[in-house]
Amino acid sequence: MAAPGARRPLLLLLLAAGLAHSAPALFEVKDNNGTACIMASFSASFLTTYDAGHVSKVSNMTLPASAEVLKNSSSCGEKNASEPTLAITFGEGYLLKLTFTKNTTRYSVQHMYFTYNLSDTQFFPNASSKGPDTVDSTTDIKADINKTYRCVSDIRVYMKNVTIVLWDATIQAYLPSSNFSKEETRCPQDQPSPTTGPPSPSPPLVPTNPSVSKYNVTGDNGTCLLASMALQLNITYMKKDNTTVTRAFNINPSDKYSGTCGAQLVTLKVGNKSRVLELQFGMNATSSLFFLQGVQLNMTLPDAIEPTFSTSNYSLKALQASVGNSYKCNSEEHIFVSKALALNVFSVQVQAFRVESDRFGSVEECVQDGNNMLIPIAVGGALAGLVLIVLIAYLIGRKRSHAGYQTI
Repeated sequence: MAAPGARRPLLLLLLAAGLAHSAPALFEVKDNNGTACIMASFSASFLTTYDAGHVSKVSNMTLPASAEVLKNSSSCGEKNASEPTLAITFGEGYLLKLTFTKNTTRYSVQHMYFTYNLSDTQFFPNASSKGPDTVDSTTDIKADINKTYRCVSDIRVYMKNVTIVLWDATIQAYLPSSNFSKEETRCPQDQPSPTTGPPSPSPPLVPTNPSVSKYNVTGDNGTCLLASMALQLNITYMKKDNTTVTRAFNINPSDKYSGTCGAQLVTLKVGNKSRVLELQFGMNATSSLFFLQGVQLNMTLPDAIEPTFSTSNYSLKALQASVGNSYKCNSEEHIFVSKALALNVFSVQVQAFRVESDRFGSVEECVQDGNNMLIPIAVGGALAGLVLIVLIAYLIGRKRSHAGYQTI
């Protein structure tokens, strides 16, 4: 299990790097008269987390050149009956569906659905579940009526356990003619940031220490994860000027979080619009220990050659303590996830699986804190020993001094 998990982060990085260069595909939906009502051209990738036995794995696939419009599920919509829909099918049991809506001034991709096939062993080896699964989400894709929506940058749509990334996208619904309009509505990601002076400097390589955040994940049987910790990401990547940098990014208390409770796996997801960090806690039933087993990070780095950054490791054994107790460490800890990512943890106290009354159990301290306590103990012991030596030397010297004045 350790070897494949260790190789997976590098595989995902290579896949993510290769995706950004694939050519966009063109899809059209036509009415009964053969007139196009929806046109879309984009490249896409699908990052999916799935259960494989007692661990979670990640599948990363691209929209292949063989993808095509599924005609019986696509339509131009009917008045008060259905919404315009673009359904794209590919592979063995995969379906990407976009539904559109409009008002008097704008139209939008109201909903996006993705169906994937867990029985496909090429992309989901050793999957615990089989057959199709469907996830969905609303989107921020919108444009003015009779204008083309255009976005060269990444468009990220976060679903339950799937992140869909579209790029080099040209989309238009409610077409006034059977072709893209020449006028465009550009996405916010492509717009230059408004400035009133010189360009803003790059983010600092080393920001201040992160603030402590508190997390509570609850399932059907109560709380399965209680955590208080400050998190920081150290990411190494190549910038557009071909220089390699390592930058630190703090996880903020304002970032939204969610999680899941399972018999053998507890997850915590923390993120914002440009970043999702997932921590996975596993349990060794034989030794009754819980530990941080997996870390997965998906984020956007605007100044990187490959803005889509993705890496993970599911073979870790950090933050370990007995089930029913809490792990605590005041010292800073560095967890090396991959060559491109290190997770720094400050002032951590965490407890997974069995949490009673929403309170931390007995504390198991980290080795670093134990070593820190040894230092003052050792110094105190050395001082006490020195005092004892001086006292003994004084007593011996005093005894010899009295012996020199004996009566003859």
